Amino acid sequence: MSSIHESTGKVARHRERMRAAGLRPVQFWVPDTRSPEFTAQVRQQCLKLNGDPAEAEVLRFTEDAASHVEGWE
Repeated sequence: MSSIHESTGKVARHRERMRAAGLRPVQFWVPDTRSPEFTAQVRQQCLKLNGDPAEAEVLRFTEDAASHVEGWE
């Protein structure tokens, strides 16, 4: 049996085990974070938030919460 057939069989067995456990496969699409357009959009959104009091409060909250997570460095 070739490695492609072995991999296909392993994937099929894994999927069957997951289905037997009551799970189902789901596929979804996310933005390509490597694209220049994504980078430009993130930069633009960050610039809009710069100096926003609500954003500052969210950052304080996030940093405080992160400091209480064990192992967070």
